Amino acid sequence: MAVYTDVTDDALAAFLTDYDIGTMVAFRGIAEGVENSNFSLRTTAGDFILTLYEKRVDPNDLPWFLGLMEHLAQRGVVCPQPVRGRDGSALRHLAGKHAAITTFLPGVWPRRVRQSHCGPVGIALARLHLAGADYAPTRANALGPSNWMPLLDKCRIQADALEAGLVQELDAALAAILASWPAGLPTGHIHADMFPDNVFFLDDTLSGLIDFYFASTDLLAYDVAICLNAWCFEADFSFNVTKSRALLAGYQSVRALSRQEQAALPVLCQGAAIRFLLTRLYDWLNTPAGALVTRKNPLEYLRRLRFHNSATDGRAYGL
Repeated sequence: MAVYTDVTDDALAAFLTDYDIGTMVAFRGIAEGVENSNFSLRTTAGDFILTLYEKRVDPNDLPWFLGLMEHLAQRGVVCPQPVRGRDGSALRHLAGKHAAITTFLPGVWPRRVRQSHCGPVGIALARLHLAGADYAPTRANALGPSNWMPLLDKCRIQADALEAGLVQELDAALAAILASWPAGLPTGHIHADMFPDNVFFLDDTLSGLIDFYFASTDLLAYDVAICLNAWCFEADFSFNVTKSRALLAGYQSVRALSRQEQAALPVLCQGAAIRFLLTRLYDWLNTPAGALVTRKNPLEYLRRLRFHNSATDGRAYGL
């Protein structure tokens, strides 16, 4: 989440007249995240989240995202629900952008990831994968392997200013990843961004998942690899295999990984690392001045990538 587009009080008041959720009581921007403009909205009817869709989000994909959230919730996955206006539509326009209001989920995301968080995250991810199996529409991953080299090309001129030799290292790593990328693994709808700030807990109980705007139809085990990158590295970038083992055990208690998925885990983790490295690198170089957004250091994912390059099989992840 972030804020790139300002919304005036008058514009918001007019926008809310299309809904049956009362009038505004409080409204503030949310700086966390990097993709869309997000606001915490309190009305006389309760708490909500207002999102203005920016940057990489294709407006044609928005009905798919909102429909997926509704579908998952109907099957027991706790996630935000689109709020429909009086005309039945959940998608509208505000401040020149596509916009939607969703329900607010209680809970807080873990600022310090503990092992006790990781098992529930694995369980929640597997349940999401199973719950999405009968959601018929599909969406190609707009940030999948075919998009990584074009993204690197957009950063090529400036990237070495961040770290000497970065472009050469990424070129070599990306060539190896693409040459080894697996085919024929189970596919389905994936969250694709299940970082700690997108998972809420109440005490030690996982209370909900948010931010489905990278969701797509892709390899299920790639979603697991994204979580391993996001949840299982320490502040010094060492890999915590105990956390990884807990996350994978939680996942496999609901959906077992095939032998082929387990064997592919190192390259899937490499791919997940380079995907977030490249999008963070692009954002680091191109975030507008004055945007209410916390930029994330792409080099944190270079450290992760180097670890995954050293992994030879699933044993490196506790399998």
